[in-house]
Amino acid sequence: MSEIIKVGMADLKTCVSPNGVTTLGLGSCVGIAIRDPVTKIGGLAHIMLPDSTSMRNSQQNIAKYADTGIAELVRQMEKLGASRSRMVAKIAGGARMFALQSKTDAVQVGGRNVAATKQILKQMNIKILAEDTGLNYGRTVTFFPETGGFHIRAVGKSETVI
Repeated sequence: MSEIIKVGMADLKTCVSPNGVTTLGLGSCVGIAIRDPVTKIGGLAHIMLPDSTSMRNSQQNIAKYADTGIAELVRQMEKLGASRSRMVAKIAGGARMFALQSKTDAVQVGGRNVAATKQILKQMNIKILAEDTGLNYGRTVTFFPETGGFHIRAVGKSETVI
């Protein structure tokens, strides 16, 4: 019997097949699902902000930021036996939740989160296989490292699997 492990906001968790990981309420936040397809080890990070270097006390919760959260997720997966050279990723979230016309960074946090996530994964040589990002609605995701299926639900929309 498999278990679905809950990942909170500004949190990350790893799991081994047949278990999965899930997180609720990805608005401007981004969910980064990473797996090693050989070992079936995977994980999910729910990041809130793109960059820890511009924030004070950012080391109190490294999962909150794309730069430190993704690195920590990969580190924990490697500790379980995953190989970074085989890791692949899928991402979701990064929505623009408020229909404000402002172009300020505060309003554009979803887009900045997606851009930072892509940049960090590229720097770590982890290929993004699929994404469901942007637009103006929140998402709930569940990831299964066994198959790589990233199930995405949103209010008023059909469930998709990427």
